[in-house]
Amino acid sequence: MINRDRLAETFKTLVSIDSISQQEARVCAKIRQMLSPYAQEIVTDSAGEAAGSDTGNLIVKLRGSRNVPALLLNAHMDTVTPGLGVKPQFADGVFTSDGTTVLGADDKSAIAIIIETVRILHENNLPYGPIEIVLTVCEEIGLLGAKNLDVNLLSAKYGYALDTADTESIITQAPAANRFEIRVHGKDAHAGADPENGINAILLASQAISGLTLGRIDFETTCNIGMMEARGATNIVPNLVRLKGEVRSHDAAKLENVTQTIVAAFEAVVDDFRNRQASGDLPRLEIDIEKEFSNTFIAEDHPVVIMAKQAADNLGRQMKVKRTGGGSDANVFFENGIVTGVIGTGMKDIHTVRESIRLADMEKAVGLLLEIIAIHSEETPLP
Repeated sequence: MINRDRLAETFKTLVSIDSISQQEARVCAKIRQMLSPYAQEIVTDSAGEAAGSDTGNLIVKLRGSRNVPALLLNAHMDTVTPGLGVKPQFADGVFTSDGTTVLGADDKSAIAIIIETVRILHENNLPYGPIEIVLTVCEEIGLLGAKNLDVNLLSAKYGYALDTADTESIITQAPAANRFEIRVHGKDAHAGADPENGINAILLASQAISGLTLGRIDFETTCNIGMMEARGATNIVPNLVRLKGEVRSHDAAKLENVTQTIVAAFEAVVDDFRNRQASGDLPRLEIDIEKEFSNTFIAEDHPVVIMAKQAADNLGRQMKVKRTGGGSDANVFFENGIVTGVIGTGMKDIHTVRESIRLADMEKAVGLLLEIIAIHSEETPLP
Protein backbone atom coordinates (compact mmCIF):
# COMPACT_ATOMS: atom_id res chain seq x y z
CA MET A 1 0.00 0.00 0.00
CA ILE A 2 2.85 2.38 0.69
CA ASN A 3 3.73 4.41 -2.39
CA ARG A 4 7.50 4.57 -2.01
CA ASP A 5 8.10 7.06 -4.81
CA ARG A 6 5.35 9.36 -3.58
CA LEU A 7 6.70 9.28 -0.04
CA ALA A 8 10.15 10.21 -1.35
CA GLU A 9 8.76 13.03 -3.47
CA THR A 10 6.72 14.43 -0.58
CA PHE A 11 9.80 14.45 1.62
CA LYS A 12 11.96 16.11 -1.04
CA THR A 13 9.29 18.75 -1.60
CA LEU A 14 9.04 19.58 2.10
CA VAL A 15 12.78 19.79 2.82
CA SER A 16 13.28 21.99 -0.23
CA ILE A 17 11.05 24.66 1.33
CA ASP A 18 12.89 26.91 3.78
CA SER A 19 11.34 26.77 7.25
CA ILE A 20 13.85 27.66 9.92
CA SER A 21 12.23 28.57 13.24
CA GLN A 22 9.90 31.57 12.97
CA GLN A 23 9.81 31.26 9.15
CA GLU A 24 7.43 28.32 8.67
CA ALA A 25 4.65 30.01 6.65
CA ARG A 26 5.63 28.63 3.23
CA VAL A 27 5.96 25.03 4.34
CA CYS A 28 2.77 25.34 6.39
CA ALA A 29 0.88 26.45 3.28
CA LYS A 30 2.25 23.50 1.29
CA ILE A 31 1.33 20.97 3.98
CA ARG A 32 -2.13 22.50 4.24
CA GLN A 33 -2.53 22.04 0.48
CA MET A 34 -1.46 18.40 0.71
CA LEU A 35 -3.80 17.51 3.59
CA SER A 36 -6.84 19.63 2.74
CA PRO A 37 -8.47 17.01 0.47
CA TYR A 38 -8.73 14.62 3.42
CA ALA A 39 -9.57 16.94 6.31
CA GLN A 40 -12.96 17.77 7.75
CA GLU A 41 -11.38 20.70 9.59
CA ILE A 42 -8.06 22.42 9.03
CA VAL A 43 -6.97 25.61 10.78
CA THR A 44 -3.87 27.63 11.51
CA ASP A 45 -4.00 28.92 15.07
CA SER A 46 -2.65 32.17 16.54
CA ALA A 47 0.38 30.65 18.32
CA GLY A 48 2.71 32.26 15.81
CA GLU A 49 2.05 35.69 17.27
CA ALA A 50 3.40 34.69 20.68
CA ALA A 51 6.20 32.57 19.19
CA GLY A 52 7.37 35.29 16.82
CA SER A 53 6.64 33.16 13.76
CA ASP A 54 5.12 34.18 10.43
CA THR A 55 2.43 31.50 10.89
CA GLY A 56 0.74 29.48 13.60
CA ASN A 57 0.44 25.78 14.34
CA LEU A 58 -1.40 23.75 11.70
CA ILE A 59 -4.25 21.67 13.16
CA VAL A 60 -5.82 19.07 10.89
CA LYS A 61 -8.82 16.99 11.97
CA LEU A 62 -9.93 13.80 10.23
CA ARG A 63 -13.33 12.50 11.31
CA GLY A 64 -12.63 8.85 10.54
CA SER A 65 -15.16 6.06 10.25
CA ARG A 66 -15.07 4.61 13.77
CA ASN A 67 -16.65 6.09 16.89
CA VAL A 68 -13.61 5.87 19.16
CA PRO A 69 -11.59 8.46 21.11
CA ALA A 70 -9.48 10.80 18.97
CA LEU A 71 -5.81 10.02 18.36
CA LEU A 72 -3.17 12.79 18.34
CA LEU A 73 -0.36 12.81 15.77
CA ASN A 74 2.30 15.48 16.21
CA ALA A 75 5.39 16.76 14.41
CA HIS A 76 7.03 20.16 14.03
CA MET A 77 7.47 22.24 10.89
CA ASP A 78 10.57 24.24 11.81
CA THR A 79 14.19 23.27 11.25
CA VAL A 80 17.46 24.47 12.75
CA THR A 81 20.15 26.49 11.02
CA PRO A 82 21.93 26.22 8.66
CA GLY A 83 18.60 25.42 7.04
CA LEU A 84 18.15 27.83 4.14
CA GLY A 85 18.44 26.58 0.58
CA VAL A 86 18.39 22.86 1.36
CA LYS A 87 19.24 20.80 -1.72
CA PRO A 88 18.24 17.20 -0.96
CA GLN A 89 20.38 14.43 -2.43
CA PHE A 90 19.25 10.82 -2.83
CA ALA A 91 21.65 7.96 -3.42
CA ASP A 92 21.62 4.29 -2.46
CA GLY A 93 18.31 4.71 -0.68
CA VAL A 94 19.55 7.51 1.59
CA PHE A 95 18.62 11.19 1.70
CA THR A 96 21.25 13.77 2.62
CA SER A 97 21.76 17.48 2.03
CA ASP A 98 24.55 18.76 -0.20
CA GLY A 99 26.70 19.18 2.92
CA THR A 100 26.23 22.92 3.34
CA THR A 101 22.94 22.76 5.28
CA VAL A 102 20.99 20.43 7.49
CA LEU A 103 18.65 18.10 5.65
CA GLY A 104 15.52 18.86 7.66
CA ALA A 105 14.56 15.24 8.32
CA ASP A 106 14.05 16.61 11.81
CA ASP A 107 11.13 16.83 11.58
CA LYS A 108 9.94 16.89 7.98
CA SER A 109 10.42 13.15 7.69
CA ALA A 110 7.63 12.87 10.28
CA ILE A 111 5.37 15.19 8.29
CA ALA A 112 5.96 13.22 5.08
CA ILE A 113 5.20 9.99 6.96
CA ILE A 114 1.95 11.41 8.34
CA ILE A 115 0.87 12.69 4.90
CA GLU A 116 1.58 9.33 3.24
CA THR A 117 -0.32 7.55 6.02
CA VAL A 118 -3.37 9.77 5.54
CA ARG A 119 -3.31 9.22 1.78
CA ILE A 120 -3.17 5.44 2.22
CA LEU A 121 -6.10 5.47 4.64
CA HIS A 122 -8.28 7.22 2.08
CA GLU A 123 -7.08 5.47 -1.06
CA ASN A 124 -7.77 2.07 0.46
CA ASN A 125 -10.91 3.05 2.37
CA LEU A 126 -9.37 1.73 5.58
CA PRO A 127 -11.28 2.01 8.83
CA TYR A 128 -9.87 4.53 11.30
CA GLY A 129 -10.99 6.61 14.22
CA PRO A 130 -10.80 10.40 14.58
CA ILE A 131 -7.27 11.73 14.08
CA GLU A 132 -6.06 15.14 15.18
CA ILE A 133 -2.79 16.18 13.52
CA VAL A 134 -0.91 19.03 15.19
CA LEU A 135 2.10 20.41 13.32
CA THR A 136 3.83 23.03 15.40
CA VAL A 137 6.05 26.03 14.81
CA CYS A 138 9.20 27.01 16.73
CA GLU A 139 9.77 23.65 18.39
CA GLU A 140 13.51 23.98 17.96
CA ILE A 141 13.75 27.24 19.90
CA GLY A 142 11.89 26.24 23.04
CA LEU A 143 8.75 24.27 22.05
CA LEU A 144 7.07 27.65 21.55
CA GLY A 145 4.37 26.46 19.17
CA ALA A 146 3.21 23.73 21.54
CA LYS A 147 3.45 26.04 24.54
CA ASN A 148 1.17 28.57 22.85
CA LEU A 149 -1.28 26.02 21.44
CA ASP A 150 -4.83 26.28 22.74
CA VAL A 151 -5.31 22.65 23.78
CA ASN A 152 -9.05 23.29 24.02
CA LEU A 153 -9.02 23.02 20.22
CA LEU A 154 -8.26 19.31 20.66
CA SER A 155 -10.31 16.43 21.96
CA ALA A 156 -7.51 13.82 21.86
CA LYS A 157 -6.20 12.68 25.23
CA TYR A 158 -3.39 10.50 23.92
CA GLY A 159 -1.29 9.95 20.84
CA TYR A 160 2.18 10.11 19.34
CA ALA A 161 4.84 12.64 18.45
CA LEU A 162 7.08 11.54 15.59
CA ASP A 163 10.32 13.19 16.64
CA THR A 164 13.13 10.76 17.37
CA ALA A 165 15.44 8.46 15.44
CA ASP A 166 14.80 4.87 16.52
CA THR A 167 11.96 3.26 14.57
CA GLU A 168 11.83 0.37 17.04
CA SER A 169 11.32 2.27 20.28
CA ILE A 170 8.78 4.47 22.00
CA ILE A 171 9.98 7.14 24.39
CA THR A 172 7.86 7.14 27.53
CA GLN A 173 10.08 9.10 29.88
CA ALA A 174 11.61 12.52 29.24
CA PRO A 175 13.09 15.00 31.70
CA ALA A 176 11.88 18.33 32.98
CA ALA A 177 14.16 21.28 32.28
CA ASN A 178 14.98 24.69 33.69
CA ARG A 179 16.68 27.34 31.60
CA PHE A 180 18.75 30.00 33.33
CA GLU A 181 20.50 33.26 32.47
CA ILE A 182 23.00 34.79 34.89
CA ARG A 183 24.47 38.27 34.53
CA VAL A 184 27.51 39.13 36.65
CA HIS A 185 28.09 42.88 37.01
CA GLY A 186 31.61 43.99 37.87
CA LYS A 187 33.37 47.33 37.42
CA ASP A 188 35.28 48.60 34.42
CA ALA A 189 38.73 50.16 34.65
CA HIS A 190 41.81 50.53 32.47
CA ALA A 191 43.38 47.08 32.43
CA GLY A 192 46.92 48.39 32.19
CA ALA A 193 46.95 51.64 34.13
CA ASP A 194 44.38 50.96 36.84
CA PRO A 195 43.37 47.29 37.07
CA GLU A 196 43.17 47.48 40.88
CA ASN A 197 40.15 49.76 40.54
CA GLY A 198 38.25 47.24 38.39
CA ILE A 199 36.16 44.19 39.23
CA ASN A 200 36.59 41.53 36.55
CA ALA A 201 33.19 39.99 35.84
CA ILE A 202 34.74 37.19 33.78
CA LEU A 203 36.99 36.18 36.65
CA LEU A 204 34.09 36.06 39.10
CA ALA A 205 31.93 34.01 36.73
CA SER A 206 34.82 31.61 36.11
CA GLN A 207 35.35 31.12 39.84
CA ALA A 208 31.67 30.23 40.26
CA ILE A 209 31.70 27.84 37.31
CA SER A 210 34.86 26.10 38.52
CA GLY A 211 32.98 24.87 41.58
CA LEU A 212 30.10 23.37 39.61
CA THR A 213 29.57 19.87 38.28
CA LEU A 214 28.52 20.10 34.63
CA GLY A 215 27.53 17.44 32.13
CA ARG A 216 26.18 14.12 33.43
CA ILE A 217 25.41 14.50 37.13
CA ASP A 218 23.65 11.15 37.57
CA PHE A 219 21.61 8.70 35.50
CA GLU A 220 18.65 11.06 35.28
CA THR A 221 20.15 14.55 35.67
CA THR A 222 22.32 16.76 33.44
CA CYS A 223 23.55 20.34 33.59
CA ASN A 224 25.11 22.55 30.94
CA ILE A 225 26.34 26.11 30.47
CA GLY A 226 26.13 26.67 26.75
CA MET A 227 26.91 30.37 26.38
CA MET A 228 29.23 32.83 28.10
CA GLU A 229 29.55 36.32 26.67
CA ALA A 230 31.49 39.45 27.58
CA ARG A 231 32.19 42.37 25.29
CA GLY A 232 34.90 44.99 25.38
CA ALA A 233 38.50 45.73 24.52
CA THR A 234 41.42 43.77 25.92
CA ASN A 235 42.61 46.89 27.76
CA ILE A 236 39.38 47.25 29.74
CA VAL A 237 38.49 45.22 32.82
CA PRO A 238 35.16 43.62 31.83
CA ASN A 239 32.22 44.92 33.84
CA LEU A 240 29.57 42.47 32.60
CA VAL A 241 29.45 38.81 31.67
CA ARG A 242 26.31 36.95 30.64
CA LEU A 243 25.84 33.18 30.85
CA LYS A 244 23.05 30.91 29.64
CA GLY A 245 22.50 27.29 30.53
CA GLU A 246 20.07 24.58 31.50
CA VAL A 247 19.40 21.83 34.00
CA ARG A 248 17.44 18.68 33.12
CA SER A 249 16.24 15.85 35.33
CA HIS A 250 13.62 13.14 35.47
CA ASP A 251 13.36 13.88 39.20
CA ALA A 252 11.73 17.19 40.22
CA ALA A 253 13.65 17.41 43.49
CA LYS A 254 16.98 16.92 41.74
CA LEU A 255 16.05 19.54 39.13
CA GLU A 256 15.37 22.08 41.86
CA ASN A 257 18.47 21.10 43.86
CA VAL A 258 20.89 21.45 40.94
CA THR A 259 19.30 24.72 39.84
CA GLN A 260 19.66 26.19 43.32
CA THR A 261 23.25 24.87 43.59
CA ILE A 262 24.15 26.93 40.52
CA VAL A 263 22.52 30.03 41.95
CA ALA A 264 24.26 29.52 45.30
CA ALA A 265 27.68 29.15 43.64
CA PHE A 266 27.42 32.54 41.95
CA GLU A 267 25.99 34.19 45.05
CA ALA A 268 28.83 32.83 47.18
CA VAL A 269 31.54 34.20 44.86
CA VAL A 270 29.93 37.64 44.68
CA ASP A 271 29.28 37.79 48.44
CA ASP A 272 32.83 36.71 49.21
CA PHE A 273 34.31 39.43 47.01
CA ARG A 274 32.13 42.13 48.50
CA ASN A 275 32.93 41.02 52.05
CA ARG A 276 36.67 40.96 51.38
CA GLN A 277 36.93 44.12 49.30
CA ALA A 278 34.23 46.26 50.93
CA SER A 279 33.27 47.27 47.39
CA GLY A 280 29.81 48.66 48.01
CA ASP A 281 27.04 47.34 45.78
CA LEU A 282 29.45 45.76 43.28
CA PRO A 283 29.81 43.09 42.13
CA ARG A 284 26.17 42.12 41.81
CA LEU A 285 24.07 39.45 40.13
CA GLU A 286 20.94 39.26 38.03
CA ILE A 287 19.52 35.74 37.73
CA ASP A 288 16.56 34.63 35.61
CA ILE A 289 15.29 31.05 35.86
CA GLU A 290 12.58 29.82 33.51
CA LYS A 291 10.79 26.49 33.50
CA GLU A 292 11.49 25.10 30.04
CA PHE A 293 9.20 22.07 30.15
CA SER A 294 7.84 19.43 32.52
CA ASN A 295 8.83 15.77 32.55
CA THR A 296 6.86 12.93 31.04
CA PHE A 297 6.25 9.46 32.45
CA ILE A 298 3.95 7.03 30.65
CA ALA A 299 3.13 3.75 32.34
CA GLU A 300 3.75 0.63 30.27
CA ASP A 301 0.10 -0.39 30.57
CA HIS A 302 -1.13 2.85 28.99
CA PRO A 303 -2.91 2.40 25.62
CA VAL A 304 -0.23 4.52 23.90
CA VAL A 305 2.43 1.95 24.81
CA ILE A 306 0.20 -1.09 24.36
CA MET A 307 -0.89 -0.02 20.85
CA ALA A 308 2.67 0.72 19.72
CA LYS A 309 3.94 -2.63 21.02
CA GLN A 310 1.03 -4.53 19.50
CA ALA A 311 1.49 -2.77 16.16
CA ALA A 312 5.18 -3.67 16.08
CA ASP A 313 4.41 -7.28 17.06
CA ASN A 314 1.82 -7.54 14.28
CA LEU A 315 4.53 -6.44 11.84
CA GLY A 316 7.10 -8.89 13.22
CA ARG A 317 9.16 -6.13 14.82
CA GLN A 318 10.26 -5.14 18.30
CA MET A 319 9.13 -2.05 20.18
CA LYS A 320 11.30 -1.11 23.15
CA VAL A 321 10.34 1.38 25.83
CA LYS A 322 13.01 4.04 26.25
CA ARG A 323 13.98 6.96 28.45
CA THR A 324 15.50 10.07 26.84
CA GLY A 325 17.43 13.11 27.99
CA GLY A 326 15.79 15.33 25.38
CA GLY A 327 12.56 17.29 25.31
CA SER A 328 9.93 17.61 22.60
CA ASP A 329 6.40 18.84 22.03
CA ALA A 330 5.35 15.65 23.82
CA ASN A 331 6.46 17.20 27.13
CA VAL A 332 4.07 20.11 26.63
CA PHE A 333 1.18 17.89 25.55
CA PHE A 334 1.76 15.63 28.56
CA GLU A 335 1.69 18.62 30.91
CA ASN A 336 -1.67 19.56 29.40
CA GLY A 337 -3.21 16.13 29.97
CA ILE A 338 -2.50 14.60 26.55
CA VAL A 339 -0.37 11.48 27.04
CA THR A 340 2.06 11.48 24.12
CA GLY A 341 4.62 8.80 23.32
CA VAL A 342 7.49 9.66 20.99
CA ILE A 343 8.24 7.33 18.08
CA GLY A 344 10.97 7.44 15.46
CA THR A 345 11.37 8.12 11.76
CA GLY A 346 14.96 6.93 11.22
CA MET A 347 16.63 10.35 11.04
CA LYS A 348 20.32 10.42 11.92
CA ASP A 349 22.93 13.07 12.81
CA ILE A 350 20.22 15.68 13.29
CA HIS A 351 21.16 19.34 13.72
CA THR A 352 24.31 18.81 11.63
CA VAL A 353 25.15 19.14 7.94
CA ARG A 354 25.70 15.35 7.99
CA GLU A 355 22.01 14.69 8.69
CA SER A 356 20.52 11.77 6.77
CA ILE A 357 17.59 9.39 6.59
CA ARG A 358 16.94 6.12 4.78
CA LEU A 359 13.78 5.96 2.70
CA ALA A 360 13.31 2.40 3.96
CA ASP A 361 13.12 3.68 7.54
CA MET A 362 10.47 6.19 6.57
CA GLU A 363 8.51 3.36 4.96
CA LYS A 364 8.82 1.36 8.20
CA ALA A 365 7.43 4.32 10.13
CA VAL A 366 4.45 4.60 7.78
CA GLY A 367 3.76 0.89 8.25
CA LEU A 368 3.91 1.19 12.02
CA LEU A 369 1.63 4.22 12.03
CA LEU A 370 -0.93 2.48 9.83
CA GLU A 371 -0.92 -0.52 12.17
CA ILE A 372 -1.32 1.70 15.25
CA ILE A 373 -4.25 3.47 13.61
CA ALA A 374 -5.85 0.12 12.75
CA ILE A 375 -5.54 -1.06 16.36
CA HIS A 376 -6.83 2.28 17.63
CA SER A 377 -9.91 1.97 15.41
CA GLU A 378 -10.87 -1.13 17.41
CA GLU A 379 -10.67 0.66 20.78
CA THR A 380 -13.70 0.91 23.07
CA PRO A 381 -16.30 3.04 21.24
CA LEU A 382 -17.42 6.33 22.66
CA PRO A 383 -20.78 6.24 24.45
